[in-house]
Amino acid sequence: MARIKKKSDLKLGLHTLQDISALILRSHDLDETINNIVHLVADRARSEVCSLYLLDDDQHTLVLRASHGLTPESIGKVKLQIGEGLTGKVAAEQQVLAISHPQNHPDYRFFHETGEEQFHTFVGIPLQDRSASVGVLVIQTRDIHHFSADELATLTTIAFQVASIVVNARLLDTLHRYETPGPPLPASAAAESGHTAEPQTIALYGKMAYPGIITGPVTILDHDYGFADIFDECNIDVEAELTRLDDALRHTRIQTLYLEKRVASQLSQEDAAIFHTHLMILEDRGLIERLHHLIEERHSAPYALKKVINGYLAAFARMEDPYLRERAADMEDVGRRLLANLVGRAPAGLQLQQPSILVAKRLLPSDMAILDHEKILGIVLESNEANSHSVIMAKGLGIPTVIGVEGVTTQISPNDYLILDANAGCLYPNPSASIIAEYQRLEQNRLEEKERLSLLRDVIATTRDGRQVFLRANIGLISDVDVAIRHGAQGVGLYRTEFLYMTHSGFPDRDQQYQLYKQVVEKFAGMPVTIRTLDIGGDKSLPYFRQPQENNPFMGWRSIRISLDYPDIFQVQLEAILMAATAGPLRLLFPMISNLNEIRSCKELIRQAAQQLEQEGIPYQEHIKIGAMIEIPAAIHLAPHLAKEVDFFALGTNDLIQYLLAADRSNPRVQNHYDPLHPAVLQSIDRLVSVARSEGTELCLCGEMATDPACLLALIGLGIRDFSLSAPYIPQLKNIINQLDSSAAEAIMRQALELGDSSDIRHLLDSHLEY
Repeated sequence: MARIKKKSDLKLGLHTLQDISALILRSHDLDETINNIVHLVADRARSEVCSLYLLDDDQHTLVLRASHGLTPESIGKVKLQIGEGLTGKVAAEQQVLAISHPQNHPDYRFFHETGEEQFHTFVGIPLQDRSASVGVLVIQTRDIHHFSADELATLTTIAFQVASIVVNARLLDTLHRYETPGPPLPASAAAESGHTAEPQTIALYGKMAYPGIITGPVTILDHDYGFADIFDECNIDVEAELTRLDDALRHTRIQTLYLEKRVASQLSQEDAAIFHTHLMILEDRGLIERLHHLIEERHSAPYALKKVINGYLAAFARMEDPYLRERAADMEDVGRRLLANLVGRAPAGLQLQQPSILVAKRLLPSDMAILDHEKILGIVLESNEANSHSVIMAKGLGIPTVIGVEGVTTQISPNDYLILDANAGCLYPNPSASIIAEYQRLEQNRLEEKERLSLLRDVIATTRDGRQVFLRANIGLISDVDVAIRHGAQGVGLYRTEFLYMTHSGFPDRDQQYQLYKQVVEKFAGMPVTIRTLDIGGDKSLPYFRQPQENNPFMGWRSIRISLDYPDIFQVQLEAILMAATAGPLRLLFPMISNLNEIRSCKELIRQAAQQLEQEGIPYQEHIKIGAMIEIPAAIHLAPHLAKEVDFFALGTNDLIQYLLAADRSNPRVQNHYDPLHPAVLQSIDRLVSVARSEGTELCLCGEMATDPACLLALIGLGIRDFSLSAPYIPQLKNIINQLDSSAAEAIMRQALELGDSSDIRHLLDSHLEY
């Protein structure tokens, strides 16, 4: 049970589990890892001895594999059968054993080389994985210590986690062995031994786009667009080629309308909006004129298409904006389908005969529209385009996806069997039986943990001393709504509307926005939805809106500054939001506020939007709560004045931290400077909470800072009771919050705010976290 630690308690807890996980990540060697684990647990348990006995391959023999406190000579030499000695008794009965004077116990077994006769308290905790024995964790103290029920419960929780970590470490150790094979066993030796060596497993690595672990057969998507096989023809009939082109354009437009309807029915109108862009490409006068010009110069229609499409792709490749470069996929998509209609054949490779993991150089929006989503187990791509529309669709469908796997289409064959570990950004073609077994075990553990946390879906997050905490979701796409509801979100604390704009070929009109906002509000059935107005600039751009090249775009012309400079576009969004607010409790949030004039200008535009709707006789919500995003240090200092202008604050920690500390969170060279527990960050948050409380202004924290348990303890201690974050984190946060004491957390933070170094603050917080 999580609680604030008393001085007499052990120093075990959630921080210990996090540190153990960190040890695993730093090493793929099992012996090194478990040696680090026992030293860590001994320190946190304040015990002279912590030992780890693991079952050998025969599953009958316990071997001392690591120890802090016993003599080094005993490692690997002390062996016990299941049921032999006190440790064997724990493994056999799968029960915790805690006794004083263990030498007097009838099952005690003495090993001279260990030097353990000096220890007078013995605690044995079974390590279990899915009810199967993994080994035993042993704690021994020189002085007699009577472990309380709470202490034993804490140690049991630690042991459960250590068991999973040992299994994971074994997996990594196994993978390391197979990725680094020794000399091949001679055929004669293999025959004599009666063993056939398992095949070598080579891991391929990329980057996670959507998490998950899945196994299955491979389907390679053939994206040979055919342009390489297109050569110019002699003696063409110009009129016939022009007619041929016009027919292909017409057929491709019809197909595009069909794809749009299919995606809208399977995902959402928002996801389908990309096909508006495809229609615009197919109807673009410049594109058609270029094609006609080349045909009139007596080039064939397919060759003309090849020249024009490749020219566009080369132009996209030269663009500096990564978002715009990724839009090349849309041109490729249109080109592929147009070419298929020109030459009279359908695009190849788009039928899934069985549930499969898709492997491709890149995945196009039309692929996602045509393919049977029920048969897509996972996706592996050579391209590294995290913001491509097809990857966004895959995320909406919850499909484990890894991108940026260099050369994967040449290293994997259609008949291969694949383990896709999107969490780690890696895949294993044709894995050995042992690796498959280990991953099946990992997946079972994940499902059990998911099932346990799913029981918290409808549980209200409440601290042990009765303080309710609201957990809301950050969303960007309509497909995020079902994910948020499924994880028990209490509404939306941050709806990022820029994603709606990114999926359109031009600024969405009022009705398009209204329909989408209304749909989100209705899906949350009476729970509050906070819509943030358009927030572009920095690392977010629109393909149809030109922004200037800036030396420092994050501190340049972006966010509310752009909106206020384009009041006509801004007012369209405000009108749509006011209309949608008639469907339920909708709140309006303005990003990147740095002065009072900005918020007052926004309020004036709301007044004008309401006036426009009034003149048109369109129903709208007259009284809507408005808020300011607090993500610039200046806004913290202006908070007392801003509080008089708005109904609520939304604290954007991601940007606030990087602005306060001058540390770009996406720059690996300064990541160590991006520290949520920096004294300046905590003091700024404390100041904002104090203003919000004194002015009666609601406050919600939006950002991933709360997903760090130490930060969550700090934020609860600072008085924040409303969070908005990525929905999958919500069950985990509920689990922690329900076991925290907010009054004790507040006392801890009074101490933390007096400290001047973030490492001291983290140490203080970690020392009070228990799980």
